[in-house]
Amino acid sequence: MKNRLIIAVDGPSGSGKSSVCRAVATQFGADYLDTGAMYRAATWYCLDQQVDLDDEDAVAVAVEELPLNISTDPEHQIICVDQTDVTEAIREPRISEAVSEVATNRKARQLLINAQRRIIDESGFIVAEGRDITTVVAPDAQVRVLLTASAEARLRRRGLQLEAASGAAETQEALRRQVLERDKKDSKASNFTEAADGVAVLDSSDLTFEETVNSLITRIDDVRQGAVAHTPADEHVTERAL
Repeated sequence: MKNRLIIAVDGPSGSGKSSVCRAVATQFGADYLDTGAMYRAATWYCLDQQVDLDDEDAVAVAVEELPLNISTDPEHQIICVDQTDVTEAIREPRISEAVSEVATNRKARQLLINAQRRIIDESGFIVAEGRDITTVVAPDAQVRVLLTASAEARLRRRGLQLEAASGAAETQEALRRQVLERDKKDSKASNFTEAADGVAVLDSSDLTFEETVNSLITRIDDVRQGAVAHTPADEHVTERAL
């Protein structure tokens, strides 16, 4: 697919991946894939089915059977498990504190990676974000970025996000479990704290949301302009495909 454009963004919890990537995808009219939501939905399903998260095989079977439907519209992100809309439910603290058990399950992770690759392959222009998009899921992406921020900034942002969603402030201990301790657990399955070769680092610690979005847009524009410059004059290229 010579005209496809994949933007892969990795980063730790609270770095702003989801909000930044949704805004960028909306700006370009691209698809958007939140791979973290897939792990969260799988976790919700396992808990709903009373699957023992310590049983690697049982979790893998549940993930293989997972009746997941995930929207790739950045302006209308809807995640359903079978007929149940879990878009809000998968953001609950109980999911945040359990999702690492699924994310570090090797068999379950591979099943979800395969599903993520299928979604990306079916899209002509997509912004995909997660933990290992730049290195495992889509290492051939034209734009590969590690979006990071200091621990203080990430804890503050996640706290504000959760307070806005629930109306109640989380304790610092709860935030540390959901952000820093989760990152520590997830790092056993993927390296999302250091940029691999060819992956650009975007540190948003001292940037506003708009500045972070604009920085990523600039990187994408550079690649798109390069693609146009190297396209034969007689070859038709649509705006969306570049």
